[in-house]
Amino acid sequence: MALKDFLFTSESVSEGHPDKVCDRISDAVVDAFLTADPQARVACETLVTTNRIVLAGEVRGPEPLVNSKGEVDKARMEQIARECVKDIGYEQSGFHWKNSDVQVYLHGQSADIAQGVDAAGNKDEGAGDQGIMFGYACRETDVLMPAPIHYSHSILKSLAEARHSGAEPGLEPDSKSQVTLKYVNGKPVGATSVVVSTQHAEGLSQDEVREIVRPHVVNVLPEGWMCPEEEFYVNPTGNFVIGGPDGDCGLTGRKIIVDTYGGAAPHGGGAFSGKDPTKVDRSAAYAARYLAKNVVASGAAEKCTIQVAYAIGVSKPLSLYVDTHGTGEVGEDTLARALQEVMDLSPRGIREHLKLNRPIYARSAAYGHFGRNPDNDGGFSWEKTDLVDALKRAL
Repeated sequence: MALKDFLFTSESVSEGHPDKVCDRISDAVVDAFLTADPQARVACETLVTTNRIVLAGEVRGPEPLVNSKGEVDKARMEQIARECVKDIGYEQSGFHWKNSDVQVYLHGQSADIAQGVDAAGNKDEGAGDQGIMFGYACRETDVLMPAPIHYSHSILKSLAEARHSGAEPGLEPDSKSQVTLKYVNGKPVGATSVVVSTQHAEGLSQDEVREIVRPHVVNVLPEGWMCPEEEFYVNPTGNFVIGGPDGDCGLTGRKIIVDTYGGAAPHGGGAFSGKDPTKVDRSAAYAARYLAKNVVASGAAEKCTIQVAYAIGVSKPLSLYVDTHGTGEVGEDTLARALQEVMDLSPRGIREHLKLNRPIYARSAAYGHFGRNPDNDGGFSWEKTDLVDALKRAL
């Protein structure tokens, strides 16, 4: 039997966290290739450390490294990396957008992988890899996301906005948050502790940083939810001047729980950033969130977890699993059948339904891929609830 009264914690990291710097660069490279060719294949990994940025991976196309339209060469990818670092705000002696050494080691995609993914004859486009992907939605917040990860993201977004606007010049790009919420009868009722660690300018004391951070926590949490003062931790080590890639090496794809549901739901294990939408690690995880969100938005359940599984080179999903955690208004087998009626879950079907072959990914690299507002240009299309009517008819 599920616990009704408990504490649950989720964390977030900012756009300036070393791993998120990598996610941003990798996704910006994906966007550049999709801008030049919507059918581009990209798998870009990034590493950052003290004044060094390294890109590696595979793209669709022969050497010299170009896509099918002859664009996005190594010089352009170096420029993209520098632009990302500059936009995040790194102009520090140990990590500077202008002075860092950038190395690019992307090469052509394996022909063995390509033949499994490509459509040919009567064979439809296959999945870019095997794997299991999960989607989740619940009624804890208005964006149908678990509350702990939602508020963890929101605190850091608020701090980043203040930093970028110049309202808080003492803040630097690297930061982390962690929110612990108390649940009573299965619903969140308030925070029991909040942790925020933020890089700051030399000379600011721990108490000064604490007061800079405080309003960004109080204003994000619902009224009356602020934790006790003795459980409000800001820069617990006392000083956080050296940060970002100068303080800690970063890699693409190391914050997959931050990217999804903060540990409140299962994760298939595959990262999103740096991958074009033929990779089901990304596209099928987006589809699973899309379906779960529409299930909850339709009133069919208060909470919904969906798992979908694929084999490399095979177009149809191997399985679709639905769990409404005892909150469903209809049977889960009925719901699973209805979901497959209202959406084609082949890799091609997902990409076309959600219109994923567009340069919409760099914006998703920080503050979560889910719980965001859909953009007019198609960004975060998987957050729409436009399947509700079709799902109700199918049920």
